[in-house]
Amino acid sequence: MPKGAKAGFPAYWTTYGQGPRAALMIHCTLAHSGSWGGVARHVSGALSMTAFDMPGHGRSGAWDAARGEFQGVTAAIAADFLETPTDVIGHSFGATVALRLAVERPDLVRSLVLIEPVFFAVALRERPDIKAQYEAMIHDFDTAMDAGDDWAAARAFTAIWGDGHPWDTVPVAEQRRLAGQMHLVAAGSAALSEDVGGMLDGEGLSRVVQPTLLIEGSRSPAIVAAIMDGLTARLPNATRSVIMGAGHMAPVTHAAQVSVEILRFLRV
Repeated sequence: MPKGAKAGFPAYWTTYGQGPRAALMIHCTLAHSGSWGGVARHVSGALSMTAFDMPGHGRSGAWDAARGEFQGVTAAIAADFLETPTDVIGHSFGATVALRLAVERPDLVRSLVLIEPVFFAVALRERPDIKAQYEAMIHDFDTAMDAGDDWAAARAFTAIWGDGHPWDTVPVAEQRRLAGQMHLVAAGSAALSEDVGGMLDGEGLSRVVQPTLLIEGSRSPAIVAAIMDGLTARLPNATRSVIMGAGHMAPVTHAAQVSVEILRFLRV
């Protein structure tokens, strides 16, 4: 796994595949670059992929809030991997980073694949009626975070956004790791719920004219479909795909199906 400074941050990354098209992969919160392994096996003939560990994840440097705003810093790191227009594929929080990269550096983005981008602000702006349902969904997580109970917060977070495995079946070492990363969820929350990156301001997303594929799981929380509705309305060149039977962690649990949609979209 290579390492080096990207946008001034100590970063680690993995490369996959030997295909003719270059792609940058951005993982979800609490994961790492290795989470793209399943998808990479299916698309390696079409794509040459670089997947980096976000700050505080995998083997990249620890996150320090003094560096700035988490989503913005991660987008700057992503930009530092690119020199020419590249296919950018992101999942969950990583998909919101990919979107912000397209807004801030459109010259570096050839196309976007956004797998369940958790850009709650766009859904809450478009569908204020869904706010109470969303708040009820995250109540246990918010309560645990307010109490400083990282273990309870990790349990609640993975119950919503995990791969479906019950918390009690997760090895203790993995529970400890997830609990120790709850500060990273908090670090990114303002970008997701309050749009501190300003992507909804002015023309914002309407300037993202690159071909964009929005992928969601059929079993994901209702807020995801609302996010997709809002993004579809704002992105002028967006299409949607649903992975039947999948939840939020579709790139891990349904890697083959996700890969088919990516290859069909890229026409490779």
